[in-house]
Amino acid sequence: MRLAVNIDHIATIREARKAREPEPVAAAILAELAGAHGITVHLRGDRRHIKERDVELLRQVVSTKLNMEMAATAEMTVIAARVRPDQITLVPEQPHELTTQGGLDVIANRAAVSEAAAALRAAGIRVSIFIDADSAQVAASRDVGADAIEINTGGYSDASPADRPARLEEVQRTATAAAAQGLEVLAGHGLTYVNIHQVAAIREIVELNIGHSIVARAALVGLERAVREMVALLE
Repeated sequence: MRLAVNIDHIATIREARKAREPEPVAAAILAELAGAHGITVHLRGDRRHIKERDVELLRQVVSTKLNMEMAATAEMTVIAARVRPDQITLVPEQPHELTTQGGLDVIANRAAVSEAAAALRAAGIRVSIFIDADSAQVAASRDVGADAIEINTGGYSDASPADRPARLEEVQRTATAAAAQGLEVLAGHGLTYVNIHQVAAIREIVELNIGHSIVARAALVGLERAVREMVALLE
């Protein structure tokens, strides 16, 4: 099981003071030294945390895998084709949301997603799509040319203890459907040191994207230790 560390909130701390630190590039290096298999950042339209400058520097520094989350827009596609991260994850984006609220509805946005995916793949960039646990969205993701899907685990993470088994089963069914259709299966959103175990046990899932929980723990114990502890949970 691979771990990709989302370092958006390192930039969030920086932007709280419009300062020069903490530096997302430094965080990426520390995460990789601690065993992370990839670095994830979300370049939003409003640039609320990660900036284009960050992505450009990360492309030069990251030695594992650089995954850039973005909306399926013409602006972002042009940036991605120029920076050429290893992977793009297409996500929904709302201007006033605190964090991503759900998976991308590929069925409802098929034209825009298809256009973005085709342009990205033509630029030699691997394409993943962040979707809710829904087999119909899996099929649509395959049809628009995705190489992988990332299952939104927010419903599982936020569920009550009584509802969590049913939510986990939805993730399992979606992972099975995606793998059967030749898509690589990733997952993420709301995962923590406490709730990670059952998702990590799903054999079709090969990579987890985790950000907030790691950065929150890093504020108390340091980033290297926080990443090493999460990597150990996935082994």
